[in-house]
Amino acid sequence: MPPTVLRSLCCGAATCVLLLVPLGVQAEELPAGLSGDWSLKLDSGLPAWMRVAESDGNPQVHMRLYIGPAGPYVAKLVKGRLNFEIKKKNRKKNLAQASVTRVDVGIEDGKLEGVLEKKSADGSVQRDTFTGTKVPPMPASAPDLSKVRFGHPISLFNGKDMSGWRTYESDKQNGWSVIDGLLVNTTTKTDFSPTGAYANLRTQDEFEDFWLHIEFLVEENRNSGVYLRGMYEAQVVDRDSRMQGIQGVGAIFGAIAPSRNAGNAGGQWQTYDLTLVDRHVTVVLNGVKVIDNQPIDKPTPGAIYTNAAAPGPIYLQGDHTKVSYRDIYLAPVLED
Repeated sequence: MPPTVLRSLCCGAATCVLLLVPLGVQAEELPAGLSGDWSLKLDSGLPAWMRVAESDGNPQVHMRLYIGPAGPYVAKLVKGRLNFEIKKKNRKKNLAQASVTRVDVGIEDGKLEGVLEKKSADGSVQRDTFTGTKVPPMPASAPDLSKVRFGHPISLFNGKDMSGWRTYESDKQNGWSVIDGLLVNTTTKTDFSPTGAYANLRTQDEFEDFWLHIEFLVEENRNSGVYLRGMYEAQVVDRDSRMQGIQGVGAIFGAIAPSRNAGNAGGQWQTYDLTLVDRHVTVVLNGVKVIDNQPIDKPTPGAIYTNAAAPGPIYLQGDHTKVSYRDIYLAPVLED
């Protein structure tokens, strides 16, 4: 029987009743080692990331499955394991929920392991098990960029062929080619839906911290993106796109808004100079610094790499609309 306490309940001037009220039972504590950020490896190969923390004494989880939202999700702790649900609604209004993904995750023998069970509207269930790699905490302060040394810039695109690049998805159409010295993605897509039938493109090589110069051209109401280390998307749209602010040109998509819209109109070339050091990003758009050494603490939607402590590729969105790139140079940070 749980411990109790005497409490008086008065039902009028003359009558009082003594009640035995159970004391609150202490909630389970998060198992040692479960808190923090995790780069997840799913059996399906779907890129994923998770953060486990406590909020008001209760477990709280952020999880991003590729292009999906990151939460937060309120989780239950049952016998040392976290359980929560990710609900995805149909994009069309007034339609029933499309799917529910139930997540069960915990620490076994010192290692993270879990399972996703996705139940679709038709009743079918897909099961996907996963493991995790712990991501180190964010640096305590921003780097002093005046003391950072960069190596000699290397060209990532030779203007002649696709050397050094490959498509990310083997099962999608390849719209990428070299035309008149430009790296061009040609698709039939014109809407802004998050994925499509065409393949994204990545460098063969992977990089740690760096400065990246890249020039792009999108027509009005067209969309692409440049992912730093395959994790953080610098948005590629025109100045007058319906996507503005934290989703507009100059933004680290969904994470950091630019201080101003320094973009050019559709059909004009634009220039990005992007610096990534110690998980802090600086964005110079068309010669204007619009993000100044700001922290970025998690992968953005669509990231294909999710371990901030590991190197990753330069990754270009091609499953969106037509876009052209040129003059792609990268200068790696030199270690002391």
